[in-house]
Amino acid sequence: MSTCPAWLLSNILLIGSNASDALDKLRFLSVTEPNLLNDGFDLDIRIQTDKDNGIITLTDTGIGMTRQELVDCLGTIAQSGTAKFLKALKDSKDAGADSNLIGQFGVGFYSAFLVSERVEVSTKSPKSDKQFVWEGEANSSSYTIREETDPAKLIPRGTRLTLYLKRDDKGFAHPEKIQKLVKNYSQFVSFPIYTWQEKGYTKEVELDEDPAEANKDEHDGTTEKKKKTKTVVERYWDWELTNETQPIWLRNPKEVTTDEYNVFYKNTFNEYLEPLASSHFTTEGEVEFRSILYVPSIAATGKDDIVNPKTKNIRLYVKRVFISDDFDGELFPRYLSFIKGVVDSNDLPLNVSREILQESRIVRIMRKRLVRKAFDMILGITMSEDKDDYVKFWENFGKHIKLGCIEDRENHKRIAPLLRFFSSQSEEDMISLDEYVENMKTDQKDIYYIAADSVASARNAPFLETLAEKDIEVLFLVDPIDEVAIQNLKSFKEKNFVDISKEDLDLGDKNEEKEKEIKEEFGQTCDWIKKRLADKVASVQISNRLRSSPCVLASGKFGWSANMERLMKAQTVGDPSSLEFMRSRRVFEINPEHPIIKTLNAACKSSPNDEEALRAIDLLYDAALISSGFTPESPAQFGGKIYEMMNMALLGKWGETSANEFHQQQQPENPGSHVPEIVEAEVVEPAEAGGQK
Repeated sequence: MSTCPAWLLSNILLIGSNASDALDKLRFLSVTEPNLLNDGFDLDIRIQTDKDNGIITLTDTGIGMTRQELVDCLGTIAQSGTAKFLKALKDSKDAGADSNLIGQFGVGFYSAFLVSERVEVSTKSPKSDKQFVWEGEANSSSYTIREETDPAKLIPRGTRLTLYLKRDDKGFAHPEKIQKLVKNYSQFVSFPIYTWQEKGYTKEVELDEDPAEANKDEHDGTTEKKKKTKTVVERYWDWELTNETQPIWLRNPKEVTTDEYNVFYKNTFNEYLEPLASSHFTTEGEVEFRSILYVPSIAATGKDDIVNPKTKNIRLYVKRVFISDDFDGELFPRYLSFIKGVVDSNDLPLNVSREILQESRIVRIMRKRLVRKAFDMILGITMSEDKDDYVKFWENFGKHIKLGCIEDRENHKRIAPLLRFFSSQSEEDMISLDEYVENMKTDQKDIYYIAADSVASARNAPFLETLAEKDIEVLFLVDPIDEVAIQNLKSFKEKNFVDISKEDLDLGDKNEEKEKEIKEEFGQTCDWIKKRLADKVASVQISNRLRSSPCVLASGKFGWSANMERLMKAQTVGDPSSLEFMRSRRVFEINPEHPIIKTLNAACKSSPNDEEALRAIDLLYDAALISSGFTPESPAQFGGKIYEMMNMALLGKWGETSANEFHQQQQPENPGSHVPEIVEAEVVEPAEAGGQK
């Protein structure tokens, strides 16, 4: 089993050897010293393998090294020639060009010994007439440098790195394995990388003629016959270009077509559908990086769930070298984990780790800017001429955006315009909060909403009666996450969100004189109902939101709504004590204009202890529970009360059973027990012995 991960070997091949840096350095120096390129050799990197012996050879045509440079750069651990060169450029006043050198940490070369028993570096600098060979072994504390004298091993310019792999790592010396590693991790190194691959082509060859058939043909007098052939594959070895030298994100966005963006997206993320949107941008200043972001057409299924921020949707490159796609919220928050794309940074080190990502100030700045660009991209979908684009986006990623209301308070102003809800005036098509505010009444101060399990339930809720009469639009929150999201959002454009199922609903049309008269008329009735309902409700009040319903059960100002209570009951792990506390905050509101309430008001004043009136209060409470979205404590008892009322209504027409008899029949018995029939006892005098008195 191999002891070296694939990404590490790839870095050893192309970073540790500094092949790309050597080519970059030569190209930069040739500006002032053209004679360095007079030999006419192309700037490239070539990798050849010997799978039988476990040998990998990497050759570049870069600047190479002199004997002294071998001692300085390879003879000292953590000594980086690239870092020295960059420092010299910085100190030089004439350094006006930008260089994309990679190997800025000096331990890169020595990582080769993690997989190699022996490493050989053969190098020829254009500044020297001689070629030198550096050799070192994994278990040795010394190295040797000698002059290359074998004519077959001489190179015109550059460096040849030969890795003699350890036994457990010899599997990496396979041509297809090397090609796959280069494509995955070094696809966008700015110089062509060739790998030595076995190829083949087909050709037709003649079959040897069978002597028996030849004699037979002569005997038959056949003079001419078509010769038989077969198709064979001729194998040969040749160099094959493995990487693309120009990453799409380094190009000018104005020069890249939509088709090119889509092809790159499909190839990079193995997608078959085109993205809904893309964003290609470069950030400069405090932190510099380039990026292309995409919004997928459809949400991922399976393990890529909304609750799992760990995805492979973002590919991080450092100076065009692929580092990782295994992130856990470092570059994007959980609610934006569906965004896909590439990020190429010039500021992060190549030996970046999870700990560096979590603690790096650079990464925090990158994350902040990436999130902003993601919001700009999504906002662009809302402005698309094709309205179905955002409908499709909301169907797939609406829950993610709502989750952002809960998790990301800093970006509430960016998230809110993206939200969509059904409403009392738009039950077929969802509307935005901007559209709601535009449709608000002149004197309307708040944004009204009600949470329910469906549009139909929200539409038929008694809380809407007065608002519907006044033609005030109400948002329908029918997704389980909606209510929590809105409560965290709190306001939009200085308009507070108000739950119409909570107590003390203020619609701005209070008539204090009329309210005073009603309270005087029905105050005693409210106290009478509260006494009957006891701890089931916090208080009984006169309602200003009802028109056709006799009563409604509103939630306390700081209590749970009916929808929230239903969701909390469904939780696997819950606190029953908190459920009971929130339930005790309900407010029973009555409609003084309704005939039932007027009748109860008369009963309160004339016969407050009448059993039928008290049972009517119980039935009214249970009915209000259901119509307000709550669940009755005992559905069976509620059903019994309904049957009793039906019997009373039908008694005078088709039945003979009295109401009291029916009520007695509906009294539940304790399970497992039976009330014995009461009979008159017979008195028996004691008998004497022998059976005589």
